[in-house]
Amino acid sequence: MKRFSAVGAALLLAAGLAGCSVKSDTGGTGGGEEISFLTFETPNLKPEYWDEAIKRVQAKNPEIKVKKLVAPNTDRTAYAKQLLQSGQFPDVMIAVAPAGFAEAGELYAWSPDELKDFEFPTANPVRGKYFQLPANTQTIPPVYYNKKLFAAAGITAEPKTWPELIAAAEKLKAAGTTPFVTGGGKDGFASSMILAGIVSTDVYSKNKDWLTHRREDKVKFADPDFTAALAKFADLAAKGYVDKTSLSRDYTATEQAFLEGKGAMYPMGNWFAAAADSKPHDFDIGVFNFPTTDGKLVVPAYTGGGMIVNANSKNLPAAKKFALAFQLDKAQLDQSVKADGLIPAIKGYTPPSDMGAVYQAGYKLYQDAVKQSAVVHAFRWETADDGLLPGMADKVDQAAQDLITGRKPAAEVAAFLDTEWNKAR
Repeated sequence: MKRFSAVGAALLLAAGLAGCSVKSDTGGTGGGEEISFLTFETPNLKPEYWDEAIKRVQAKNPEIKVKKLVAPNTDRTAYAKQLLQSGQFPDVMIAVAPAGFAEAGELYAWSPDELKDFEFPTANPVRGKYFQLPANTQTIPPVYYNKKLFAAAGITAEPKTWPELIAAAEKLKAAGTTPFVTGGGKDGFASSMILAGIVSTDVYSKNKDWLTHRREDKVKFADPDFTAALAKFADLAAKGYVDKTSLSRDYTATEQAFLEGKGAMYPMGNWFAAAADSKPHDFDIGVFNFPTTDGKLVVPAYTGGGMIVNANSKNLPAAKKFALAFQLDKAQLDQSVKADGLIPAIKGYTPPSDMGAVYQAGYKLYQDAVKQSAVVHAFRWETADDGLLPGMADKVDQAAQDLITGRKPAAEVAAFLDTEWNKAR
């Protein structure tokens, strides 16, 4: 694994960071234990969400002073890498993938006792240790849909099989409706959501440890099963079910496009439920599991995304205390559910009873999958030993965009991913 250090690059990045505008804020009242906390902002997780959560922790731990940092885009991991290279690595970070940082000795490894309150304490191991608090579960991607457009196109049932999904897309297209809302722009993950669903349900349902085996060189992207998944996605785009002209839309614009009725289906992480239940739209929104070839229940999900802590923090005890207090605070958990549609993976936790209909429907889909042992990893979103190598998520997004536009066929995209994988080692 390549270490995130190079003197020349560090100097260039430091200069670049010094010249850009980075949002930050210092909370708390006094105290000598100041820590920096790298957050991010989305249409759901606005500045006030983070400010209020930080204040709640500080109210119980007034000795901790928090300097809030905000990543400039959705690629928090890349930004954290820049901060490390420039000597500004934060004390605490959230939703930053630990891979690469952990192997380089930059992250604190949580003890079993510190993880005792989490439902899945052994999620996301890196060489047998656990560096990221497994705070939340996210299903990626269920398919949200516009019930009004479905009815207008004569679709009377939610698709459960891939042929049923294709049939629904054809009816929608014939009715003059864009079947799938997608995006890209600076938030490339929006372009690879459908591909994530296909790989998770087609490939991972047969080999749940596929990416672990890829790290061991037991499988390749160019193998028939993975290439077939790429071809399946390419065919969807070739039939005009995905609008290739929408790839310049960022995440915010993509979400808004669906809420404005500019497409019928929106494959997206379950965090969209928060927007579906709170933001203006003039139609009812439904949700179904990403369809499988034969209708077998397979639900891609990721558990993790929580805090990681800088092992070299000058105030390591305070950083650890803040991270655990933040992640286990009941009020914060309730707010994360309401603001971002998350499914907290904390023992004994239940979501607020007043959650909206879309969230409740998606939550039930996940709980049913858990009961039936039908949960698999969500391709592209895994971290640690069973995840993509550092930097490969961007390559997957690029591959998805090449398939949507038709710039490359499936076999060429598979070869591209294998080549980039070897470079990332």
